[in-house]
Amino acid sequence: MKIVGLSGSIVGSKTRTAMNYLSKEISEKYPEVEFNLIDLADYNIQFSDGRNYLEYEGDTGFVTKQIMEADAIIIGTPIFQASIPATLKNIFDLLPEKSFRDKIVSIIVTAGSPKHYLIVEQQLKPILSYMKAQVVQSYVFIEEKDFYRKEIINDDIIFRFQRLVEDTVVLTETYMNIRKAKEEEYDF
Repeated sequence: MKIVGLSGSIVGSKTRTAMNYLSKEISEKYPEVEFNLIDLADYNIQFSDGRNYLEYEGDTGFVTKQIMEADAIIIGTPIFQASIPATLKNIFDLLPEKSFRDKIVSIIVTAGSPKHYLIVEQQLKPILSYMKAQVVQSYVFIEEKDFYRKEIINDDIIFRFQRLVEDTVVLTETYMNIRKAKEEEYDF
């Protein structure tokens, strides 16, 4: 099983802190899972110009291919100006319309206000649904007050991380088994 963690911003530290915690949780609980954390701050991503994702080279080609080859994606995103960052939206624009078909997608959000959960519900989930993702319904929502010196200090958030990782792995295994059984029905 291949899971990609996508840290969807090039600025700030809270989303990366959350994604680092996620990476640690996966490696400790599921060492058999191939996990790759992609922090967009570490890459030079081109703006989408309508080409097929396979035609992009360099960092853009690498990131899009990693996402397309994954069985599951865990998206970490801050909320800026009551919206997802343009860097994350650009990743969605670089990918094909149905690129998340048969993929499990989980969400981690860092936000300055408790009202920013609406961005997940009204912007991010509809985009993922349009791209045919199987979205894990419970996501981790982390507010400013849950951080102290680049550490997550709220035990409830840590519990939700553990549950998100478990749900993501279990759902991915389930969908992989369903697809395998469906493919075995055909006699080629």
